[in-house]
Amino acid sequence: MWLRALPKHLLRLALTILLGGLLGATLVRFAPGFGVDERELDSRLSTQSIHVLRQSQASQRDILGYYRAYLQGLFRGDLGVSTSLGRPVARLFAERLPATLRNVAVGVAAGWLFGFFLALPMALSRRRSYEVATAGLSGMFLCLPAAVLGLGMVYAGGAAAMAIALVVFPRIFHYSRNILTHASERPHVLAAHARGLQPARIVVWHILPNAAPLLFALMGISVSIALGAAIPIEAICDYPGVGQLTWLAALNRDLPVLVNITLLIMIITLTANSVSDLLGQAVARQRI
Repeated sequence: MWLRALPKHLLRLALTILLGGLLGATLVRFAPGFGVDERELDSRLSTQSIHVLRQSQASQRDILGYYRAYLQGLFRGDLGVSTSLGRPVARLFAERLPATLRNVAVGVAAGWLFGFFLALPMALSRRRSYEVATAGLSGMFLCLPAAVLGLGMVYAGGAAAMAIALVVFPRIFHYSRNILTHASERPHVLAAHARGLQPARIVVWHILPNAAPLLFALMGISVSIALGAAIPIEAICDYPGVGQLTWLAALNRDLPVLVNITLLIMIITLTANSVSDLLGQAVARQRI
């Protein structure tokens, strides 16, 4: 049963979060320009003021010590304080996370709605004209970076969630098309066609059950795609979400914010993948 696999998924989630957070903090620590404060260039500051600025970042230079102190605070519910904004990271997340989760949820839902239902007819009929048209449409959006789609949405007056949907859509279309096409070529599906069953019945009772485990896995991947796209899109659209916060933190080399954002993205991504994996395994066992 899926309950037996749950502890393994939770252990993998915990270990990946711990190692991923350390790796993220390490990459930020050794990034070019880390430890350089632009305020030091102010000619009005005295030598003592510059020394105080440098001492304020001294604790972040020892990455192991910083990460150990961060984990101790994390277990107490303290995510630290943003060095660039001067506000608690937990409060910043409380203000911005709901907006980003809403954008990601709407973007994933719209991307699936558009991509999956464009791919579904190809599982029943292989019309060359339809295949070329849909492949060309999805390929056009696949070639455009998320930042370009976000900029286009700004000029069009659209929402950031719709730009995320345009990033998700071509991936969903290509993968679901391959999954559904492969499922439609199974012998029992061909036999159902030979018996003259209705196309809707063939899809519901023969194609989708075979494709369900892979489609569930694709759902988990689509969440990762949407989260990755939310960062440049929210920054360009000036949308007050976690994506915009990530961009600001990266520009200011704000280690407390970047470490927490790394862990947040990992938790959401791994949780989505684990849930989709468990659902896929449950469906596969029911078919056996």
